[in-house]
Amino acid sequence: MDEILVEFKDESKRLVNEMAEILEEVDGQFSHKFLLENYGQLVDRIMGGAKNMATMGLAKGPGVEKIGKYAELCKLVSYKSSQVDNEQLFTISVALLLDATEMLQEMINQFGTPQEVDVKSLLNATFLERLTWIATKFDEKLRASVAVNKEPSRKSQDQIDMLLRQLGVLSK
Repeated sequence: MDEILVEFKDESKRLVNEMAEILEEVDGQFSHKFLLENYGQLVDRIMGGAKNMATMGLAKGPGVEKIGKYAELCKLVSYKSSQVDNEQLFTISVALLLDATEMLQEMINQFGTPQEVDVKSLLNATFLERLTWIATKFDEKLRASVAVNKEPSRKSQDQIDMLLRQLGVLSK
C-alpha cells in the first residue's frame, strides 16, 4: 500500500481511538455535551483526508470516498448533538455515535485490503432508522460544523439523506 494511504490509515485509527474516548467520557454525562465538538473536529480530519485522497485519485476503488462521506455523517450528528437541550436526545445521539464510530473503525481497518467493507453491510436498517429519527429531532437552528458565524445549518434530514444516497445506502 502506498505510503500516503498507510499514513492516512494509521492517523485515522488513532483519531478513531480518540473519538471513542470522547464518547466514553460523555456517555451519560449531559453536562459534558460540549465535548462532542472535539469529536466533530477529529472526525472532520478523517473526512478531509479521505476526501482529499479521493479527489487526488490516490486510492483505488470507492473505499476512501465512502469513508469521507461516512465521516461527514458522524460530524453532522456530533456537532448537532453537542448543542441539544434535550438530555434524552443527547443520550440516544451518543449511543448512535458509539455504533457509528465502531463502523467507521471497521471501514478504516479494512481500507486497502481485498476484503474492504461494503457500507451497505455495515449500515443495517435499524441503524438507518435511528439515524433518520435523530435527524428529525434536531432543531433546524443547530449548526452542523464549527462555523465561526452563527448562521444555522437548516437541513439536517436532507443532509443525512444526501450523504446516505452518496454512500449507496438510500435509493434516489
